[in-house]
Amino acid sequence: MTSVYLVDDHRIFLSGVQSELEDTFDIAGSSSDVDEAVDQIRRTRPDVVLIDVHMPGGGGKSVVANVLETNPDIRFLALSVSDAPEDVIEMIRAGARGYVTKSIDPDELADAISRIAHGDAVFSPSLAGFVLDAFARAVPVQEDPELDSLTPREQEVMRQIARGYAYKQIATRLSISVKTVETHVSSVLRKLQLSSRHELAKWASDRRIV
Repeated sequence: MTSVYLVDDHRIFLSGVQSELEDTFDIAGSSSDVDEAVDQIRRTRPDVVLIDVHMPGGGGKSVVANVLETNPDIRFLALSVSDAPEDVIEMIRAGARGYVTKSIDPDELADAISRIAHGDAVFSPSLAGFVLDAFARAVPVQEDPELDSLTPREQEVMRQIARGYAYKQIATRLSISVKTVETHVSSVLRKLQLSSRHELAKWASDRRIV
């Protein structure tokens, strides 16, 4: 049976989705917090993650990007009230395999999850044509040259530092050594021309990427 992990910061909606899906899929767990979701998805290793787009702490995009860095076989299906072009494009570029809106009926959602689990890309009918057109035109998302100067691992360490975690905690969370964490932090501070963890936290907060 396909295992599914659910991520949404609206607990009532989360409970409703779980109730609709639990007879068809093995529900591996659920989270309403970005950090918890990343940790638990890595621990449970579900086949598919059904994930909301807009959540505090970086949103669904942050969860997708962080998990795929260490667990590239996990597949993500975005489920959102938003059909805004920038949301769709950012989630797909982060690594999601599909994007459906919350107006989808339960049977269609179950079918979408199954298709994602088997390697298909799935989009709500109203979004499918747009996605093809958007990528054909290479629609740009908002760029941040400073953030883009950091490697994916440096970005992940930067977020953990900005959230207040100690080096040892970050090393445990990312399964790397404390020395490696220190090296990444030094590189991040140098590239961003910052001098302290406090300045780094403010830098990340100002960009809403903590």
